[in-house]
Amino acid sequence: MGWTNQEMARYVASLFPSYSSVNLGIGLPSLVAEEIPTEKSIMIHSENGVLGVMGRPTKEAVSATLINAGKETISIKKGASFFDSSLSFGMIRGGHIDYCVLGAMEVDSEGSLANWMIPGKKLTGMGGAMDLVNGAKSVIIMMSHFTKNGERKLLKETKLPLTGKSVVQEVITNLGHFRPINGKFQIIELAPGVTEADCLLPD
Repeated sequence: MGWTNQEMARYVASLFPSYSSVNLGIGLPSLVAEEIPTEKSIMIHSENGVLGVMGRPTKEAVSATLINAGKETISIKKGASFFDSSLSFGMIRGGHIDYCVLGAMEVDSEGSLANWMIPGKKLTGMGGAMDLVNGAKSVIIMMSHFTKNGERKLLKETKLPLTGKSVVQEVITNLGHFRPINGKFQIIELAPGVTEADCLLPD
C-alpha cells in the first residue's frame, strides 16, 4: 500500500517547474535527483558548493572528489559550477533557491518542521536545514508517514525541537501529498490503495 521511495521521488520531481533551482537534503530527498527529466533543465544545488548535480554516477565515471552534502558521490551536468561554502550559503540566504526538499521527524499542521535532533540521542548538528527552510522560496518535506514504531509524524503540534516555524508548504509521504493550511492538513492526493482513514491525520 502506498508509494515506494522511488515513486515518492518521482512525484516530488513532478512538482518542479522547468528551469527551477532545487536543493535536495540527505536521505530520501537525494533520490529525487535521479527522477528529474533532463528536459526540465532543473539546476540542483548542494550546500557544500555545487550547482548542477545530476544524480548518481556510473561505476566508470565515479569520482571521490564529486560529492553532495550527504557525502554521496554524484555526477554533474554540463554547465555545473563549484564554489565555496560562503557563496553557497549566500545563494540560500539570498533567496536564490526555488525549492528545497528535506526529510523530517515531525511536521505540524501549522507547517512547522522538526528534523534535526531527538533529545537524548546522538546529535550531529542541523547542517544547512535552518538556512534552507528560511531562504528557499518553497519547502517540500519527503518522509515516511509513520515512524518505525508506528507513531504519526504529521501532528497537530510538534514535540521535538524545531528547525523552523511555519515554513513547510508541501509534505510528500509514502501515503500521499498533504498541505498544512489553516491549522489542518489538506489532502492533495493519496497514493494508490490508501484511504483518508489510513493517514491518521490530526483533527
